[in-house]
Amino acid sequence: MGFIRFYQLTLSGFIGNSCRHIPTCSEYGYEAFARHGFWSGFWLTLFRVVRCGPGGTSGLDPVPDALATGYWRWMPWRLWRVGRKTS
Repeated sequence: MGFIRFYQLTLSGFIGNSCRHIPTCSEYGYEAFARHGFWSGFWLTLFRVVRCGPGGTSGLDPVPDALATGYWRWMPWRLWRVGRKTS
């Protein structure tokens, strides 16, 4: 969480506000780490940043309150679907 906060206070101003999602990727990461701990928060944040790339999604994409029942810590790729628009 310290790295994310450091990025928000220093580097974010130089890169600019060009995130296609609400909340921004750094806010999403900070909240994901706070809600779900290091392991799940890391994977949620990584997949969110990948979704921001070209051809990715946009719009409202909040951090889930709880993870799906089919999620196990040793299978983080199941978090890829979290936050994705299905339609």
